[in-house]
Amino acid sequence: MWGVAMSQITELLGRIQGDEAGARDLLFAAAYEELRQLAHSRLWDRGRGPLLDTTCLVHEAYLRCVRAGALRARDRRAFFSYASRVMRAVIVDSARERLAERRGGGLPQLTLSTERVGNLAEGEESILKVHEALEVLSQADVRLGQVVEMRYFGGYSDREIAEALDVTERTVERDWVKARLILLQALQ
Repeated sequence: MWGVAMSQITELLGRIQGDEAGARDLLFAAAYEELRQLAHSRLWDRGRGPLLDTTCLVHEAYLRCVRAGALRARDRRAFFSYASRVMRAVIVDSARERLAERRGGGLPQLTLSTERVGNLAEGEESILKVHEALEVLSQADVRLGQVVEMRYFGGYSDREIAEALDVTERTVERDWVKARLILLQALQ
């Protein structure tokens, strides 16, 4: 995942902090392919196909970053961690919108049959359940939440997470096992 030179991203982040015009656009242009890879890895839901379009997710994440104003990432790792959180928010918001549309989008409900329909929105509901469980986990242990977020929503490897959080790979592995156990309990 660390394809674009770390120094190039860090330099562009410094230029953004210095309020240089166009630096944010240059940053996203330099990181675009890696952001697409990150988005692609997060969109494929266990073989059922994409929940969103990769390009759409990257562009929506970019727009949210622009609307948010100041980008406070210090270096490349912090930038991709931030991008991962923004993509997570886009995916969760999209899942909520799709569920709302399937439930009538605010229109009055009309029962056509008394038979129960299978779970049509299973993918969106599972995304929301993971998101809610991750929120609880993050409140209990920030680093465990970061490990799950970077791995599940960011597609990072243990090595990349270790570098980003400034811990050992073994610590990340232990955190992942612990976080998965906590999340499994929360999801049941």
